[in-house]
Amino acid sequence: MNKKIQILSILFLGFSSVAFSQIKEEKLILNKKREPEVKKIEKKKTSVVIEKNYPPEEKSANPVKYTITDVPAVSDFKTSTIQGEDVTPKFDGTAQNNYFQIGMGNYGKILADANISTTLENKLEVGADVHVLSTNGLKKEYDWNSKQSSATLGAFLNSYGEKGKINVNAEYGLNNYNYYGIYAVNPSADVDLKQKVNQFKVNGYYDFYSNEILNDVRVKSSFLSDHFDAKENQASILANLSKHAVKLSDNGIVMNADLGLGLETVKTDFKLMDQNSATFFNADLAPKLTFAKGENYLMVGSTFAFLNARNSNLNMAEVKNNKSYWFPKAEFQIAAAKEFKFYGGIDGGLKLNTYGELLQENPFLLSDQMLRPTETTYHFYAGLRGDIDETFKYDVSAGYGKMKNIMFFGANNLFTNEFTLDRPGYDFANTFSALYDDGNVSDIKGSLQYFPLENLILDADVRFLKYDLKNYENIYNVPLVTGSMGAKYTMFEKKLSLGFKGIFATDRTTNSYMLEGVGSPSMIFQSTEDTNDKVGGYADLNLSAEYKIHKNFSIFALGNNLLSSKYQTYKGYKVLGAQVVGGVKITF
Repeated sequence: MNKKIQILSILFLGFSSVAFSQIKEEKLILNKKREPEVKKIEKKKTSVVIEKNYPPEEKSANPVKYTITDVPAVSDFKTSTIQGEDVTPKFDGTAQNNYFQIGMGNYGKILADANISTTLENKLEVGADVHVLSTNGLKKEYDWNSKQSSATLGAFLNSYGEKGKINVNAEYGLNNYNYYGIYAVNPSADVDLKQKVNQFKVNGYYDFYSNEILNDVRVKSSFLSDHFDAKENQASILANLSKHAVKLSDNGIVMNADLGLGLETVKTDFKLMDQNSATFFNADLAPKLTFAKGENYLMVGSTFAFLNARNSNLNMAEVKNNKSYWFPKAEFQIAAAKEFKFYGGIDGGLKLNTYGELLQENPFLLSDQMLRPTETTYHFYAGLRGDIDETFKYDVSAGYGKMKNIMFFGANNLFTNEFTLDRPGYDFANTFSALYDDGNVSDIKGSLQYFPLENLILDADVRFLKYDLKNYENIYNVPLVTGSMGAKYTMFEKKLSLGFKGIFATDRTTNSYMLEGVGSPSMIFQSTEDTNDKVGGYADLNLSAEYKIHKNFSIFALGNNLLSSKYQTYKGYKVLGAQVVGGVKITF
């Protein structure tokens, strides 16, 4: 425990644009689902409904979080609250910004959160938050170390002026874990499998209350390092210019004009293996026009991207690439009624794949990656959405697109074939690298929300994703179907709040290796690759309960992976079984 306290004591306090703690960010994910999904999509796509001229007091009363980290929702050595699928019930309307909660459970799990904030003069809000999680891992499954711990510490500032709102945030994150997913050999218990990732983020956001000319400005930066001396620096700025609600006729047709201007730069250097190095500079120009009448609209636009890329490693001299891109962008909606709204469109874009973002998807990457941007040449989609009596909301759509440099994860072989177990922790066929291929993608997705009672909310979503690649027969580590079901129920005048979240995924194809020792007298490892191995699907059931004993004191219990499914997130990486955490929460 002293070690955890020492870790907390060295974390650096900065400023925050997200403006709230990790758990409050995750609350935003759930609260967004309380709003009509259709209305949220309409506002984003049409930009017709002008709501930005309301007084600053309303934004102050309902602050918006501008960044959400989308992390895969699995129980891999982390409770659901840490993973981004927060099934812990919240007391909406009575929650306080200042709180401290701590919980303990099986697998040696310790969870702690704290958030402190205050509003000064002139509506200046400042605060800080702490988040810590640790677990002893799967000691009964692995003889070697599978412990994990993570911690984040940040601070934030919100200022609400007469013309706009500014948010500034800084956050330090530490993730300390092991490459424990060894399946092809049987190393000794004292093998060093350690990996550690440090990341410091500084973000700023300024939002004007009106949509006249300069709409908003966002600035982001990130500085990352890991146990093997990898370094990555990233910075971006995005400005949105707009002129909204231009009246075109007396029959209610209006026009919105928007122009997005973006700059992004990323520099990544690895010191391991091939010592890959990559530098990207990307500039975006995205004009669009939206014509609307009531809930019917037509949006037409384009995205122009100008990319400068440089790649090199020990085996390759620096390769420079300057390229311009054009991507179509259009969308329409025909609202036959509030219950039935047909929509469709086309879009595309360029995404820079960074080491930090790849680690969010797969923390078990080798600290040496060839980074390339992924290009969505075009993506057609069409769907139907609606709102039935304000109690049932749905959105179903299907799409088809063409992509270049589709990124996915493939398992690495041994890097040295000497017949020895005295090797680095990443050299047991237990790490992954980014692979790329061109191809087509088909997707079908649907979501629904149901509000049968005032104190009961049900939601569900499902997604089908199929890739047809040019070179690889299968895409690795991408399930064909994923989905989730959730519910929140309050009782006893909101003193007792219950939560449920079930997540599932079908089988995933992966590559894997079988190792055997051959040769005499000096033996070596010989490997055989299976390019059609399967990592089984899973169903992960999560329950939660919180009882408010006093307005400032409550107790909670979390149950994660209650079916005790010993599924794997990636080949060799089993997750924790059934987990139960209990604790207390104090608000002040």
